[in-house]
Amino acid sequence: MLDALRPTFSLLLLMTLITGVAYPLGVTAIAELAFPWQANGSQLVDDDGQVRGSQLLAQRFDGAGWFQPRPSAADYATLPSGASNLAPSSAALAERIATESRRQHGSGPVPLALVTTSGSGLDPDLSPHAAMYQIPRIAEARGIPEAHLAHLVREHTERPLFGPPVVNVTGLNRALAALSSGEGVR
Repeated sequence: MLDALRPTFSLLLLMTLITGVAYPLGVTAIAELAFPWQANGSQLVDDDGQVRGSQLLAQRFDGAGWFQPRPSAADYATLPSGASNLAPSSAALAERIATESRRQHGSGPVPLALVTTSGSGLDPDLSPHAAMYQIPRIAEARGIPEAHLAHLVREHTERPLFGPPVVNVTGLNRALAALSSGEGVR
């Protein structure tokens, strides 16, 4: 019986070492060498060397003078992140959309991305239309011409290889902060 189990345990040990140790270490090493910024979380660092967020995660921006990301079902926390799982026919979803719609200060219908959560609740990207919708509110709060803000949104619009154009709200707000502090747009 032991002779029959020995190859089984040897194969289990070998496969554990290959798939559980060697492969993850190899992939990590390649990622660190080829894509160090992405492999370390795409961290956004300010001029003082402090980490202020990640390019990959939405975060809360309080006040009328900031571009707002999609609402988060988990209040932008990473551990309990996830969708709200509310059905389109849900009264709670309808109430939340109505509340978020009243909070927005644009003209015309509110873009859906500004009133509904993403699947993870942490999506940092908006459509250019959703970002442009927020410009009148931000222009009024900051005293910046709308045309200048529209240019800033267009400048931060990314066109991925697949899918529609997107605007990273965290990156856009960093540029807005730099613009407001007189440093210019980076």
